[in-house]
Amino acid sequence: MAIKTIRDFDLAGKRVFVRVDFNVPLDKKTGAIRDDTRIRASLETINYGLEKKAKLILASHLGRPGGKVAKEFSLINVADRLSELIKKDVTFPDDCIGDGVKKIVKEMQPGQVVLLENLRFHPEEEENDPGFSEKLASLCDIYINDAFGTAHRAHASTVGMTKYVKEKGVGFLMEKELKYLGKLLESPEPPFIAILGGAKVSDKIPVIQNLLGKVDEVLICGAMAYTFLLSKNLAAGKSLVEGDKVGLAKEILERAKSRKVNILLPVDHIVAAGLEPNIESKVVDQIPPDMMALDIGPKTIELYKNEISRAKTIFWNGPAGAFETKPFDQGTVELAKAVAGSGAMSVVGGGDSVSAVNKAEVADKITHMSTGGGASLEFLEGQELPGVAALKN
Repeated sequence: MAIKTIRDFDLAGKRVFVRVDFNVPLDKKTGAIRDDTRIRASLETINYGLEKKAKLILASHLGRPGGKVAKEFSLINVADRLSELIKKDVTFPDDCIGDGVKKIVKEMQPGQVVLLENLRFHPEEEENDPGFSEKLASLCDIYINDAFGTAHRAHASTVGMTKYVKEKGVGFLMEKELKYLGKLLESPEPPFIAILGGAKVSDKIPVIQNLLGKVDEVLICGAMAYTFLLSKNLAAGKSLVEGDKVGLAKEILERAKSRKVNILLPVDHIVAAGLEPNIESKVVDQIPPDMMALDIGPKTIELYKNEISRAKTIFWNGPAGAFETKPFDQGTVELAKAVAGSGAMSVVGGGDSVSAVNKAEVADKITHMSTGGGASLEFLEGQELPGVAALKN
């Protein structure tokens, strides 16, 4: 079932609705954008539309306003940042539907950009309400979904409105996501290594289970590693663990062994009494009962780097430790540098992993930085994403 891309349409003078993912992290006090990666990720599609003289109507959600207008979740700062990046005025109405928006869209000229206000100010967006979907669809001639990060949600702007627009397809970011994530599942060049970190085993279980038939090795780090260590009767101290998932972790280790997939766990740890900036920390092989592990230790870093250097395909999701707090960022930054220097086809997914790659200043050496988060994981679990299925012609 073929999915069209933005290249397949004559955009000149057409009203092109682009569902983007501008769900960027904001400073809670000032409302300033902390990281504009997601805005930058959409620029290829936006600039292409402008070159082809389209009338671009951009739409996104931001945060979880719960179906109500909430000033702190307004996209106004995003509109300003986008304007700086494309060096062009961006019209910003105070809603995403209604007579005011219709009037603005009707008066648009080719090469003009409108960014609609937060879609989730209306509860009908997340409810995938047909009436709301039809109102959004009435704004455009062509629908383009470039928001892979929301493709796993059946919302009005990702699924509902596609029923009311004849011409529909994906933008360049969505196309790249499907290409590189698809490659991991369909034709990864061995050795294929998955690096899985972050806080919860429960977030990664379906991914691990689906990848066991495809990967050669899994490197586990982050807080989820301590649930696995507990399953092997190794000490976890006061580290973050999911007690109810210890049995499942044990099952995964046994299943991996039967499939001849090597699962590596940390062999040493950076521990401290708690998670505070510049708290006294030390390196240990075994976690003391009154300490919590907050990063992988130097031996683990070397062990993992050595495995990464042999890989031809790498998927990484989740940090190696509490990397937002020094000195517990070292493991994550070292892994980012190792992945970047490996020469492998590398796909990095999840907000924290992407932030780590940016922090290590190696983003240009990663094959693909997935903006997907939950969508990337669901795709790699083998699920069909509603926002992708809706575009099949």
